Amino acid sequence: MKIIITGGAGFVGARLAGELLKRGTLKLRGQAAQPISCIVLADRVAAPAELAADSRISSEVGDLFDQLQSTPANLLARHADVAAIFHMAAAVSGECEANFDLGMRSNYATTHALLESCRSLKTQPTVFFASSIAVFGTTAHHAFPSEILDTTLPTPQTSYGIQKLIGEQLMADYARKGFIKARTARLATVSVRAGQPNGAASGFFSGMIREPLNGVRCTIPVKPDVVHSLSSPAKTVQHIIACVEASDEAWGSLTALNLPAVPTTVGEMADTLRRVAGDQVHDLLDWKIDPAIERIVSGWPTRMGSPRALALGMKPNASFEEIVRAHIAENHANMRV
Repeated sequence: MKIIITGGAGFVGARLAGELLKRGTLKLRGQAAQPISCIVLADRVAAPAELAADSRISSEVGDLFDQLQSTPANLLARHADVAAIFHMAAAVSGECEANFDLGMRSNYATTHALLESCRSLKTQPTVFFASSIAVFGTTAHHAFPSEILDTTLPTPQTSYGIQKLIGEQLMADYARKGFIKARTARLATVSVRAGQPNGAASGFFSGMIREPLNGVRCTIPVKPDVVHSLSSPAKTVQHIIACVEASDEAWGSLTALNLPAVPTTVGEMADTLRRVAGDQVHDLLDWKIDPAIERIVSGWPTRMGSPRALALGMKPNASFEEIVRAHIAENHANMRV
């Protein structure tokens, strides 16, 4: 079985590739497990060295939109035997607010080009689309319910959220027309992300844990009572794989589902850091409200309900403390504190 992961050199994409390599097989849409013969990582940079060392990994380096537009042989034409595509590539929230054209090209035009390429294959590949809880937003005229369910009306309040919602609807229609087999899931904020900060407005949800554990000060740009739903990297990857392994019957509707996540306040996150790592680490946190970040984050949903995902056997992290301890266990050797 050949698999393509767009954004495959990114944090979640690379973890997904590593987990698939570790498993060695995939039960695509409830079918019998098939051995994974090749994973193509399509990204602007080459695959991480630890992945590239595996003979099953292949890299396609370049701008994804350009790769999908090239003629006569675009990315999918060169890999026409692909069985599953994980579309993880995207410009992130803060970038999309700062640069409208970048977001529309990366998140709308590229997704459309990918689906058109799938349509040209005429093989109905299974496509996983990584949407976001940013498709939900609150306004003075549309307050959030106490819990955001799979069927809650999306009312995004950012360009990023709009672009992800467009992607959800494109996925549903291309599946309805029989061009692909669709799996669309709304990812919660992934925390704690290792590595360097990115341009996401949600980046501080990782930074406020990651940076102090590395002996670096971190500024929290929102109030302590802000509630947000989070998922660890490992759980997120497990859930993504579970989505493509679910049978068509079990999956049900072509519309997107919410992946399970654990709700917590930013203040509770800081308290957890103190409890796990001590006062010295906690004291590296600074609080300074950033109106632009606060505006974006305050429009996002707080408590997510995931009835469809739970029915498929997915479960959220037990607590945010579990998330922090897992991050420390995985990255302890590189931490300064």
